[in-house]
Amino acid sequence: MQINYDFLDPYTFKNKPITVRNHVVMAPTTLKSSLEDGSVSDNELKYYQMRSNGPGMIIVEAAYVNELGKGWEGGLSAADDDKIVGLSRLASAIHSGGARAILQLFAAGRQSSQIILRGEQIVSASAQPYPHGSHETPRELKHEEISQTIEDFAAATKRAILAGFDGVELHGANLYLLQQFFSPESNRRQDIWGGTLEKRMRFGLAVTAKVADTIDKYAKRPFLLGYRQSPEESTTPGITLADSLAFVERLVSLPIDYLHLSLKDAFQKPFRDAKAIKQVTTYYTEVLPDNVPLMVAGLIKQPMQVESLLDEGVTFAAMGRALIADPNWVQKVKLNDEKSIRYAVSPADFDLLGVPQPLKKWLLTRFKNGFPVTTDIEFDPKTPWRYYKSAPTQPRQQIDPTKLMTLKKRVDGN
Repeated sequence: MQINYDFLDPYTFKNKPITVRNHVVMAPTTLKSSLEDGSVSDNELKYYQMRSNGPGMIIVEAAYVNELGKGWEGGLSAADDDKIVGLSRLASAIHSGGARAILQLFAAGRQSSQIILRGEQIVSASAQPYPHGSHETPRELKHEEISQTIEDFAAATKRAILAGFDGVELHGANLYLLQQFFSPESNRRQDIWGGTLEKRMRFGLAVTAKVADTIDKYAKRPFLLGYRQSPEESTTPGITLADSLAFVERLVSLPIDYLHLSLKDAFQKPFRDAKAIKQVTTYYTEVLPDNVPLMVAGLIKQPMQVESLLDEGVTFAAMGRALIADPNWVQKVKLNDEKSIRYAVSPADFDLLGVPQPLKKWLLTRFKNGFPVTTDIEFDPKTPWRYYKSAPTQPRQQIDPTKLMTLKKRVDGN
């Protein structure tokens, strides 16, 4: 077991005089626990405060920048000035444990529904529904609406500054609006916002440039600007790694302070190129300038995984599920107490861990195979960090009342 991990050392950003206490980042995790109007709830404050003593930075889940950008019930809002007070409480909760607080900003685009938008039609770069499964068809955003959305990202950034956050992260990943404009699958426009790769880059670059200007204008202290990206899409047409690297080469000149990759596995190779021999992260470390650190998320749970990423040129490991399961992950590593790290959760312990009910429901249902639970039939305590790629289903057995009565008699001794 390694004791002196390099990832526990502090890091100072090259572009801004901001130091974080270690290289562990709490990845943005969708809690679905804000109030109906997008205001911060007490459940959210408790969840983030419980995890504020370990990571160097905490990235708060995606906050929508306008009403059409809402992606789910219980979503967090940065769309109005009346949200600043709640966001300030959230930043303070994170700062209470010594972590830097970053607010992720997004617009969901077609990854929403008319029900969530209270009757409004969903929007996107083009009138192109999500190709997998049955989904609503969005309407294409008009030029004026695109310009307004850029302004909305800037206004949300100003609110994050006023609320006391240490930075914002633009969510250009996970199939949301920024990615929808960049993707040839979802962007079928033939105007200045789509068509060629150069034009598909325009929206994301315009948002980033406007946000950077807003930071320069309103931030009275160092304030970080990050960008999150999904390097590839499985669809044809779809985003390729070459597309994403070309976008990043433009992005870093705006400038940004870090790049965040959203991967299924932090150590994966490009899935669109069967002949690729290098990991995705290697392609990025080869093109990123020294002043732009790389952050990576994707199935990171064990200390040696984090250390391995740093050895390969990655600067930050973004951990989501690991910090859901164990808010004290970093502290245990620092104390050389890795054996006590909680990698799987008992259903009885969700309240103990401050996990809000909507997140608990998600982890036990739709996200079942991605989050080890001790009562799962595939759970192995010898490898508690293991994910279940295709967990078998266990058929529900009919209860025999006679056997239950017999068992009760045996226990009671009657």
